[in-house]
Amino acid sequence: MKNIIRLTQLVGAAIVLVATTIAFCLEILKMANVQSIELADLLLLFIYLEVMGMVGNYWSNQSIRLTYPLFIAITALSRLIILQKKDTDASFLIYESGAILLLAIAIVVLKLRKSKILKIDLSRGDI
Repeated sequence: MKNIIRLTQLVGAAIVLVATTIAFCLEILKMANVQSIELADLLLLFIYLEVMGMVGNYWSNQSIRLTYPLFIAITALSRLIILQKKDTDASFLIYESGAILLLAIAIVVLKLRKSKILKIDLSRGDI
């Protein structure tokens, strides 16, 4: 049963990788057809690259580092801020930038959990 679940996970990861690669190539073709590259397009390509990296890491280590989805979320929120119209409510910008700040703090906390500064014993199950 455990092998079936693992095989299903690997097949799912392969499907995500293929779909992301196709989306990446289609986005490049769209930019070539329009003959214009904007910052939002580059951030979208970067999101695709992060997803590919996350799948590659999952494939080799059989686990997903928590920082990958957080970086993807930060990039997606940055792209959302760039795509917003100038006439939208300014409070949305504050909420989105606050969300980016919270995600960045979460990444720092995740990086510091293995630091000797905090003196967390991971073998005891503190985290």
